[in-house]
Amino acid sequence: MVTGPAWNAAALRLLDDPYTFVATGPRRHEDWAHDVLAVLYRAVPDPRGWIRLDGEINDIGGPALPAYPFDPPAAAEFPGRLYRLEAEAAVAALAVMTEEWQAEPAPVRSREDRDAVLADARTLLGRYGPGAGYWTNATAAASDPAPDFVGAGLQGTRSHGFLTSAYLCGLDLFDDLGLIVVSDDEVGVFWSIGAY
Repeated sequence: MVTGPAWNAAALRLLDDPYTFVATGPRRHEDWAHDVLAVLYRAVPDPRGWIRLDGEINDIGGPALPAYPFDPPAAAEFPGRLYRLEAEAAVAALAVMTEEWQAEPAPVRSREDRDAVLADARTLLGRYGPGAGYWTNATAAASDPAPDFVGAGLQGTRSHGFLTSAYLCGLDLFDDLGLIVVSDDEVGVFWSIGAY
C-alpha cells in the first residue's frame, strides 16, 4: 500500500518541473471523463490531501482560462483522443515524462537511475490499486496498448493535443503527453507539457 509521504516524495523526484501537471480527484461519475475534466479545471481537491504539482504554468492562465494550459475536449470526445494502456506501459509513459521535450541529454533508456525512475513511476500508479485502468493521448497506443515509451523517449512520442493554442506571457506550448488513471474512487492525471 502506498502512503502519502512515499507518494509525495516520488511525485517530487519524478515530476517536479514547471511544465508538468500531476493531480488526483474523486471519481464521482460512471463516465470518468467528467471527473478528469474537474481535475483539469482545478475544480476538485485531492481526496487524500496529497501533493498536487501544477507548476508555474497554472499562474499564467488566471481566472480567464481556468484549465490553462489545457483546452480539454468535451467528455464525449475523450474516446476519440485517448487510448487504453497496459499497466507497464503506463509506468513507462510516466517515466519518460521526466525527460526534456527539446534537448534531452540523457533519455530514461540510457540513465544510470533508470530503475529508480521506473520504481517512482510504479509508486505513483500504486496509489490507484491493481484494478486501475490507464489511458493516454499518445497515438502509439492506438494500435498497441503496450508501446515502448522508454525506447522511443519523450521526443519520439506523438499525441493528440489537449493544450490551448492561447499565447500568453510569451509562452509557446508545442506538445504534450498525458496519462490518465482511473480507479473506482479516484482519477489521476499526469501530463508533461512542451513549452518554451
